Amino acid sequence: MPSTRRSLLTAFLTLPLIDAARMKAFAQAAPELPLTLACDDGDHPTPEREAGPFFRPNSPLNRDLYPDAPGGERITVAGFVLDNRCRPLGGSLVEIWHADENGDYDSVGFRLRGHQFTDTQGRWWFNTIVPALYPGRTRHFHFKVQRPGGRVLTTQLYFPREPRNAGDRLFDEALLLDMKQTSDGKFGRFDFVI
Repeated sequence: MPSTRRSLLTAFLTLPLIDAARMKAFAQAAPELPLTLACDDGDHPTPEREAGPFFRPNSPLNRDLYPDAPGGERITVAGFVLDNRCRPLGGSLVEIWHADENGDYDSVGFRLRGHQFTDTQGRWWFNTIVPALYPGRTRHFHFKVQRPGGRVLTTQLYFPREPRNAGDRLFDEALLLDMKQTSDGKFGRFDFVI
């Protein structure tokens, strides 16, 4: 039976994160959710990228954004927020915003915009759509991530094997999602190290 976004998210959410050794063991035992570039060697925080002109403060507390664009291709994006020693950062803010299925951003309301706080294991996830391409940019999600009491990381996550990646001045291979195709859409994984 092919995997679904829900089955991959369930596997992710049942992962008991205790320390880096456990994360590495999970990556070996469940190759469908491998580690992204993270804290394997302890000194590589997630690279920063500009917010761009479409950020709007005060997004709603919402992880299910796909109803905002029912015609878009479904994707679940998930991961951990970790410190540079692979320790989970529970209570961290994770905010997302991105273009819709036509390549447009909502500049009036909060369509395809939301935030949440990581659970005690540092996990976050959003159910949304794959953003469309628009002139001058490759396909991407915008994120702001902040540990409790810490500074805000503003960055962007990209899709692997996109033809426009090479020509996008903001693209960074370290910010690639680990993508899986499922029977009901895509599942992307990325761990923020802050």
